[in-house]
Amino acid sequence: MLLVKQVCLESRVYTFFLMDFLITVRANIICSYLLILDRTNWKTNMLTGLLVPYIFFSFPAVLFHFFRGEVGKWIAFVAVVLKLFFPRHFPDWLEMPGSLILLLVVAPNIFAHTLRDSWIGSAICLLIGCYLLQEHIRASGGFRNSFTRSNGISNTVGIILLLVYPIWALLLGVV
Repeated sequence: MLLVKQVCLESRVYTFFLMDFLITVRANIICSYLLILDRTNWKTNMLTGLLVPYIFFSFPAVLFHFFRGEVGKWIAFVAVVLKLFFPRHFPDWLEMPGSLILLLVVAPNIFAHTLRDSWIGSAICLLIGCYLLQEHIRASGGFRNSFTRSNGISNTVGIILLLVYPIWALLLGVV
């Protein structure tokens, strides 16, 4: 009987970690989607540069440590060399991913481990999501217009979905 309870508890823990991983991956996919939307013909007045720190604070731990290691250093080195010595061959759409990889590699440990793994990183993500939503609604001319315009629907839903990860992480930190 004790073994059955232990196996049941372990399966709940694994399910919990899998769900947490999937929520962080989904948040980063939505950020990438919003960055791609900003680079296409659906231009918005949204400050997409704030999505880089959001991705930094919500990046899944496995990928974060992978890109913080030697692989990330090489990618950052190639990005810097391309940007410095071949600026005409460095496309505009690589600006944000390049700054993200630089942030991942050169961020001090207090940001990379202490703040990122605490409620402060989740609160920063929540503030970024709320600010982006507020600015998008203001630029659209109101809450109703943000859902009625053709490009407003995708941006509004994407930004609202950005709020799921920090709320999830903050609730787990409290519980």
